Amino acid sequence: MKPTTRGTLAAVITCVAAAAGAAATPAVAAGSVPVPVPLDGVEKSLNVQLPKVGGELPLPVPGKPEGPQYVEGRLIPQGAVPQLPLSGGLPGAGLRAPLPHVLGDGFDHVEVGTPASDLRTLTPGLSLDTPLTPPNPDNFGLPDLKLPQAAVLTPLLQTVPGANLGLAGGA
Repeated sequence: MKPTTRGTLAAVITCVAAAAGAAATPAVAAGSVPVPVPLDGVEKSLNVQLPKVGGELPLPVPGKPEGPQYVEGRLIPQGAVPQLPLSGGLPGAGLRAPLPHVLGDGFDHVEVGTPASDLRTLTPGLSLDTPLTPPNPDNFGLPDLKLPQAAVLTPLLQTVPGANLGLAGGA
């Protein structure tokens, strides 16, 4: 084999391996994105100790809606406009502020944190039914009349938020 052929073959194999590795890892591996608030410049210019502030923004992930469910005695499937599930989270925040020590030198710190918590939602949906029944054999195969039905499926919101409050020593 010529050296150029070997180099080309090695480059092709490397590209295929990189593409396979990239396809195996998800595009977004993290469930939330950290958002720091930079206060270092103000802290250094004023020569004071400022609070450390940061946050987390969750990434919403759409789910797969449930398909139509056919129910006996209805002409239109139940859940004509399906509910779309979304999962994500509530944003988190963190604050660490200096607290002057009353009896001695140095600082103690007070910390407040609200971690990002999981959030599960379902969008509103719609369920309809026609004012006709299925064919009735007692009525020569013609449908009977009935009252039309319409229902709004309520949205769903489930989460368990939390918060932490504490005192810490050190810088």
